[in-house]
Amino acid sequence: MAIPTEIREEPQATRVFFIFNKQWYGQIIAAFRQDGRLWFGVILLLFTIAAIFAPFLTPYSPLLYHPAIATQGPSLAHPLGTDALGRDQLTRVIYGTRISLTVGIATVILGGLVGTLLGIIGAYTRGWIDQLITIIIDAILSFPSLILALAVAAALGSGLVNVTLALAIVRVPIYARIARGQTLQVSTQDYITAAHVSGTPAWKIALRHILPNILSPLLVQATLSISFAILDESVLSFLGLGAQPPTPEWGSMISDAQTYLTSDPWMILGPALALILIVLSLNLLGDALRDRFDPRDITRISAPLQES
Repeated sequence: MAIPTEIREEPQATRVFFIFNKQWYGQIIAAFRQDGRLWFGVILLLFTIAAIFAPFLTPYSPLLYHPAIATQGPSLAHPLGTDALGRDQLTRVIYGTRISLTVGIATVILGGLVGTLLGIIGAYTRGWIDQLITIIIDAILSFPSLILALAVAAALGSGLVNVTLALAIVRVPIYARIARGQTLQVSTQDYITAAHVSGTPAWKIALRHILPNILSPLLVQATLSISFAILDESVLSFLGLGAQPPTPEWGSMISDAQTYLTSDPWMILGPALALILIVLSLNLLGDALRDRFDPRDITRISAPLQES
């Protein structure tokens, strides 16, 4: 009589997880082939890695002075040269990435949370509350964003924390308008009416039913807003309201380098290129995400995107 052998099958959960991962990777590869703008996300990833592991990427300190090697040109030891105090420019650009990304993300989180909350409350409650929120939002939007941020930062005082608060205030109306418009559309759906009839509290409806359905346009806007927040923060630091010396920050580095534009023009190269590259990458990536997540984009549905 044959002795039955034990047959070990791979667990169902493991097979499902493998299939999910395989399909997920395939979708990512197809998306990158269809839209070349998504490759700018890799550039942003490199910036993020550089910001996190900055102490391990360079042997120099971003703060210590070395007058003996001041204003040296690019070399193997200092690929971007040194500044007027002998500090390695590449090191300061890498450490400056930390400040720019931190301020940009913190600004979007603060402004996005407050703006989204105001937009949902106004659209969901209607009445005088919606009118009051709309008046406040319109009043803030009546000022140019950079001028308003400059005025708030000047009133609060110099420093990265105050600059972050100023830039967050400027971005509140953007998210409030998006959240309000999306909430007005979602609140007319049948499942919202059913939730009302079943006695679900208003805060649960907003948290469980409204917010998940308006999240996509808010996330796309967040990607775009980070780039403008980084740019505005650099402008405020250039004017002396942001990071204070000797903190390595791109705007303040450009401000210091403008004195040497004729004698040592390479001093402005590092922070200027880093600022341009990260802002351009965020804008193009945000445009790509908006095209992919917008259900009204007929061209994306009817034909695949072509690489530029």
